[in-house]
Amino acid sequence: MKVKSTNYKINRCLLYAVLLILTVIMLVPFAWMVSASLKLDKDVFVFPIQWIPESPRWRNYLDIWVKIPLMKFVTNTVKITLIVTFLQILTSSFAAYAFAKLRFKYRNTLFMAYIATIAVPWQVYMVPQFMMMRNFGLNDSHLAIIFLQAFSAFGVFMMRQFYQGIPDELCEAARIDGMTEYQIYSRIMLPLSKPALSTLMIFTFVNTWNDFLGPLIYLKTEAKKTLQLGLKMFISQYSSEYGLIMAASVLSLIPVLVVFLSLQKYFVEGVAATGVKG
Repeated sequence: MKVKSTNYKINRCLLYAVLLILTVIMLVPFAWMVSASLKLDKDVFVFPIQWIPESPRWRNYLDIWVKIPLMKFVTNTVKITLIVTFLQILTSSFAAYAFAKLRFKYRNTLFMAYIATIAVPWQVYMVPQFMMMRNFGLNDSHLAIIFLQAFSAFGVFMMRQFYQGIPDELCEAARIDGMTEYQIYSRIMLPLSKPALSTLMIFTFVNTWNDFLGPLIYLKTEAKKTLQLGLKMFISQYSSEYGLIMAASVLSLIPVLVVFLSLQKYFVEGVAATGVKG
């Protein structure tokens, strides 16, 4: 028993050491980006790397707002991301409740047909989508992106898998007490699904915030462009101003970090055990 305990401790130490090394390797590019954002252009690629600049150039974080209409790009991105995230959480959780807890004809067939769309690459139906939005008169508008991203087959699948872990007896008891399906969904299912909702929120927020190809296809007017398009435009115009480019990249990363850190408790805790209380 003592030998097994010693081997277990050694294996755990090796595992933690490997994980620590991998974590450091993954964080090095981000550390370099932050360091480069505080340097002059001529100092960015100096070797050996000076991780902490002797005279940090904080002005890079001010100049980037003047070089391009960054505030407008940020506002557009926040608007689209918040609306899409809210709609995806609403539609995915609502549809998942129907697929998990309601009984209707062809339920499983309809669910499998909807989930099968995950396997279809976006490039296959990218052109038909664009033509449809253009015929609707939504080209060069935020509504085109919002409508196309308001529904998620992956979100429905993930929420349904979570709802199936909640006992059906809980819903049956609520129905006996006179609650409608809408009340069961809003008062019972949603409060119990914080881990799944938080996970879906993180995925949706990050994907929408970092989306580049969608806005590139639909948005043509500069005043309607998102942050990712703004960064590309800035790089095209000021390709040699590396300090400003890194500063803009750091600013674009902050909201994603805030969202993840604020929801990580629910993201890592897993599915909580639920039951019928007497």
